[in-house]
Amino acid sequence: MRPVSIWQRSPWGLLLCLLCSSCLGSPSPSTAPEKRAGSQGLRFRLAGFPRKPFEGRVEIQRAGEWGTICDDDFTLQAAHVLCRELGFTEATGWTHSAKYGPGTGRIWLDNLSCSGTEQSVTECASRGWGNSDCTHDEDAGVICKDQRLPGFSDSNVIEVEQHLQVEEVRLRPAVGRGRRPLPVTEGLVEVRLPDGWSQVCDKGWSAHNSHVVCGMLGFPSEKRVNTAFYRPITKLKVKPKPRVGRGSIKRLLAQRQQHSFGLHGVACVGTEAHLSLCSLEFYRANDTTRCPGGAPAVVSCVPGPLYAASSGQRKQQQSKPQGETRVRLKGGAHPGEGRVEVLKASTWGTICDRKWDLQAASVVCRELGFGSAREALSGARMGQGMGAIHLSEVRCSGQEPSLWRCPHKNITAEDCSHSQDAGVRCNLPYTGVETKIRLSGGRSQHEGRVEVQIGGPGSLRWGLICGDDWGTLEAMVACRQLGLGYANHGLQETWYWDSGNITEVVMSGVRCTGSELSLDQCAHHGTHIACKRTGTRFTAGVICSETASDLLLHSALVQETAYIEDRPLHMLYCAAEENCLARSARSANWPYGHRRLLRFSSQIHNLGRADFRPKAGRHSWVWHECHGHYHSMDIFTHYDILTPNGTKVAEGHKASFCLEDTECQEDVSKRYECANFGEQGITVGCWDLYRHDIDCQWIDITDVKPGNYILQVVINPNFEVAESDFTNNAMKCNCKYDGHRIWVHNCHIGDAFSEEANRKFERYPGQTSNQVI
Repeated sequence: MRPVSIWQRSPWGLLLCLLCSSCLGSPSPSTAPEKRAGSQGLRFRLAGFPRKPFEGRVEIQRAGEWGTICDDDFTLQAAHVLCRELGFTEATGWTHSAKYGPGTGRIWLDNLSCSGTEQSVTECASRGWGNSDCTHDEDAGVICKDQRLPGFSDSNVIEVEQHLQVEEVRLRPAVGRGRRPLPVTEGLVEVRLPDGWSQVCDKGWSAHNSHVVCGMLGFPSEKRVNTAFYRPITKLKVKPKPRVGRGSIKRLLAQRQQHSFGLHGVACVGTEAHLSLCSLEFYRANDTTRCPGGAPAVVSCVPGPLYAASSGQRKQQQSKPQGETRVRLKGGAHPGEGRVEVLKASTWGTICDRKWDLQAASVVCRELGFGSAREALSGARMGQGMGAIHLSEVRCSGQEPSLWRCPHKNITAEDCSHSQDAGVRCNLPYTGVETKIRLSGGRSQHEGRVEVQIGGPGSLRWGLICGDDWGTLEAMVACRQLGLGYANHGLQETWYWDSGNITEVVMSGVRCTGSELSLDQCAHHGTHIACKRTGTRFTAGVICSETASDLLLHSALVQETAYIEDRPLHMLYCAAEENCLARSARSANWPYGHRRLLRFSSQIHNLGRADFRPKAGRHSWVWHECHGHYHSMDIFTHYDILTPNGTKVAEGHKASFCLEDTECQEDVSKRYECANFGEQGITVGCWDLYRHDIDCQWIDITDVKPGNYILQVVINPNFEVAESDFTNNAMKCNCKYDGHRIWVHNCHIGDAFSEEANRKFERYPGQTSNQVI
């Protein structure tokens, strides 16, 4: 793991402190930022956990004592003033209720009221310094724009010893220097301190400490380690006699001489999401003896199912997990993040973010096979769910094996809205997969021709991927492996990105399901390259994005609106022209007779974090004179009638006659409408409604015999447009047809029910026979 600058990149930054001249002596006027008169005698810093360097709990030092600010009457205007005090240009947000953890000491300001134009917080109205009726559970925080004020200098940031924190943790394997499989699950614990990486003394080290360390490294649990393998060897003082394993002993002896202890007295409860939340004792610079009689702490972790396979196997585990999962993540751009959804009464629903914290988020992360939580997200940061909100005020201690073991409240829709859906970002193991893929030739780091690394030690080389059959699913895996989120497009021709130095095609026939963590987990041709179109022109490329759309059909509306209509042929000329009827309609006695149609309304919501836009540009949309509209997608939805064994007996399709925002949530404005050759799409938080009485909003069932069937609707069936989640694009309904009437019931999205509910669906009485009951 490469060390990273504390001030630039780490989300676990040390406490930042903007100093007056007395902190660093007398800085020269040319390098020191201008000190505002109103702030003389005050110092400001950001603190708390977890956070980035430009956000955190606001702390003020006055009269030599650090304290906080109460969130009563706190506004964005006050945040602007405080961010400028901290050296940033402005605020982008603020937090309440001690989001970054409760502070200590005095609560210096309460009922702080600023207009936003003040030069100093001392110019704002308040109850007076030190006059407050708040507790530290009400500490305010700010989120500043990551842009410094002109004249700000990093020389004004110092590290205060009493506020040392552990920035980062890693495991260093004690034996061997060759190629080791990733992730590393066992080794000496090392922590990054301001002066570099240091080891931890193992005196008093407990399983609770190991549990916290493993969680930070992306592992759900720890296991006992054979310390006898480490301790006796590291204590040897003389050269051992020749024997088997002598090389390993020499290496360990060399490492013993290099021990650099920086931390001891670690005492964790085991529920902490980060080692900095534990009780820690740091060695001082003048300590001459460190860890007497002890040795470096050693930890061994248990990887989750996604990371259990070795790098040589690169296959997902075949064994099924014990029992059915009742928690899942949706809408995240990276593994281990997303909106938290739970299974209750065979139906998936979301969690209200009231009292949602790191302990509860960590229980979710570990339950799903990841480490502890990096962030507990509120306010539907991972997109809004749809349907039920099952839980609220979840309060976990952090020791629970499942979120369902935590105390919680069952709520109704009136108690909470989907704008308050809770989410998580989990710690993940370092696998190094991002080092085996890169993009070249693109206009930005998010796009380009895909290059992959193949070969073994001494023969590693970079090459291209054949563009044949390369599509959205394959591009999704590539963007995920790169750490760039989702794929907007998977491109089969990349001649316009020709970088010139890599010309060999080293991978072909790539076919992915979309859930793989890296391209080498996808099916491909192996060492034999078979590419129909040769040359670097026809190689794979991607355009990645941190956000994506997510379409979801309102299944209950399909069930409520389904009915049969016998429609005269003379009213179906336009529908026939657009291939909306069964093949047998071609041989009908036009304009006499009729076609039997199963009609229903289709309401498709965009629950993602990006607008759903047609893949094709406006220049290629096709005008249909008959119905007077543009088709922006060849196929937008498939409608099928299936037998219980999956045989298709009738089908329909929906070209995107017109993608537009029919209706939106209260706080969302419409952006797309079809009138006057307008832009087409579906805005986040809006839905496109095709009413049951619109042409082609049907399935032609004229030739279907009476019996029991399955009605299936699939949105975006060819994956033409990228979505954050394709598993929720299919809907199924039970369907009984007696030759005159039709009953449609039990409609649900493909992933909306539990596995057991889906099995019951397949065993629906009468589904084994197509005879009229």
